[in-house]
Amino acid sequence: MAQDTLVDTVAVRNIWDFGGTGTVNFSQVSLNNWAAGGQNSLSALGILNLYGNYKQGKNTWNNTLDLTYGSVKLQGQRLRKSDDRLELNLKYGRQASSKWFYTGQLNTRTQLTPTYTPTRDSILSNFMSPAFILASLGMDYKPNPKLSVFISPFTGKFTAVLDQAMADQGAFGVRRAERDGEGNLIRGTGERLREEFGGFVNVRFRHEIFKNVTLQSKADLFSNYLKNPQNVDLNWENLVDFKVNKFVSASIFVHMIYDDDILIDVDRSGDGTMDGKGPRLQLKETLGIGLSYKFE
Repeated sequence: MAQDTLVDTVAVRNIWDFGGTGTVNFSQVSLNNWAAGGQNSLSALGILNLYGNYKQGKNTWNNTLDLTYGSVKLQGQRLRKSDDRLELNLKYGRQASSKWFYTGQLNTRTQLTPTYTPTRDSILSNFMSPAFILASLGMDYKPNPKLSVFISPFTGKFTAVLDQAMADQGAFGVRRAERDGEGNLIRGTGERLREEFGGFVNVRFRHEIFKNVTLQSKADLFSNYLKNPQNVDLNWENLVDFKVNKFVSASIFVHMIYDDDILIDVDRSGDGTMDGKGPRLQLKETLGIGLSYKFE
């Protein structure tokens, strides 16, 4: 019986591969009689990446969970959130040839906690407000372990804004609430789910470009067949990880988003006052040095 149990355990290990990394980055500035001025500050950023990959025969199942959360404390100000992200990706594939796989994929992106305005009088975003969900069927091209190109002509994209107050304002591209005869918004009439159908391309690349320096890049492109298919939504993430030793690492993360359904405050007249809204390229960059641990 003990031998059978050992054989079963080895079999599970052969078809499943679990692992991940956890990183905590810190930054601190302390000033005393500093003539040039400045502010004392303390910040922390935590990153957790987990994966579970299954492979048996012609079947593969790749699962990833990415969590990021950061906060910063400036002198004389309350603690504020600097980063917040949750992403879950599930991908099933069945081998069609040596490099091609029939594939179905489900991807969900949202955040963990509320994001407030600087005065904390209203919420800008929250858990599942928004949430971006992609359900796709297509073919996955894997010429080598470093590169995956998933092409889907059949993709449903769903934008969820479960916070009704935000949905009534038309946040993140959902239809805003209806107005009464006096032009006031009718509460509870804003849509909380926006559906799109189109084509989707997902490119993932991972490579050790130098010794102990790894580049991870992921690009998502989506075109809505039903409305302005020429306006392609972009989500592009790039992470460069520098491994100092077993426990110390540094990283640079650059995230770019373009979605013409998400309107950003803009200064159209150039006078320094936000007087309109329009689609814009969203850019976020983080640099961190801290402690890292690899799960195997």
